[in-house]
Amino acid sequence: MQRRKLGRTGLDVSVLGFGCGTVGGLMTEGTHADQERAVARAIDLGINYFDTAQQYGDGTSETNLGRVLAKLKPAVLVATKVKVPNVEPVGIGDAITSAIEASLRRLGRDHVDLFQLHNAITEEPKPSCLTPALVVDEVIPAMQRLIAAGKTRYFGMTGLGDTGAMMKLIDIRSFYTAQIPLNLLNPSPAWPIPANFPAQDYRGMLGRMSAAGMGGVGIRVVAGGALSTDTPHLLAKTGVGPMGTGSSFANDEARAARFSPLVEDGHAESLAALAIRYAMSSPAISTVLLGLSDPSQLDPAIRAASAGPLSPAAMSHVAEVQSGFAGEKR
Repeated sequence: MQRRKLGRTGLDVSVLGFGCGTVGGLMTEGTHADQERAVARAIDLGINYFDTAQQYGDGTSETNLGRVLAKLKPAVLVATKVKVPNVEPVGIGDAITSAIEASLRRLGRDHVDLFQLHNAITEEPKPSCLTPALVVDEVIPAMQRLIAAGKTRYFGMTGLGDTGAMMKLIDIRSFYTAQIPLNLLNPSPAWPIPANFPAQDYRGMLGRMSAAGMGGVGIRVVAGGALSTDTPHLLAKTGVGPMGTGSSFANDEARAARFSPLVEDGHAESLAALAIRYAMSSPAISTVLLGLSDPSQLDPAIRAASAGPLSPAAMSHVAEVQSGFAGEKR
């Protein structure tokens, strides 16, 4: 398993990371036996980065990951997140401290390697969102105190919200990482798109992050399942709302089908493999997160990651397909 530097943290992370979210469902709804089997297999095959959050199953994901890691005792990197509730600004720091302490109890650890802000960032105040000013005044100082207290080694953000607002935080150069939706349906975090492209324009955010020394964590690489031809697993959350892509899951699925000829031409083993390798093709991406529903889904993902970034010919073909999206309704 190839490893890449996680920005200026200097940490070496596997290019494929183990996502513990609710979309796949394994770490929130799966059996303990399947969870342990999947984590053990991932570690055996070189995955060393595990990403969870309190919001995943209301703490269930953290609890299950902590239980499995306590049994296996591997040398791995663990990341979790905090979504600040709608509190007054003066309460944000306390909420963040309380959140990490609760997460550490569930994980059974004295610290995490990465603690990430999970709120969307918006220019104007909105429910469950934070403005850049609030993040600078309240969140960043709280995160820095957690580092000083030894509760986390580094802190990051989730790249959701208004592009301009997120750019402001990147340029401050306090955050060490950001999770960014990057997939075949929306290349804009890494590559330019036309003005009439039917997706949010992240305006090359990964390049901006790289210049700031931030590690890029690729999320939604299979667009919540739209970029997969597999029959949805019983544990998988279906019809997941788009994240920076089209206006509906159905629209995402329809556009995803237009990449099938690349699989037929042998550029990748499957549509999901194509999506994984596409996200890996950005050198600003340190690790690509993949959520699982079943342990059997792990080996194909490992094969895709081991095959490396897409070839120049495949990337050219992908760009041709994407150019056909321009002008369509989102």
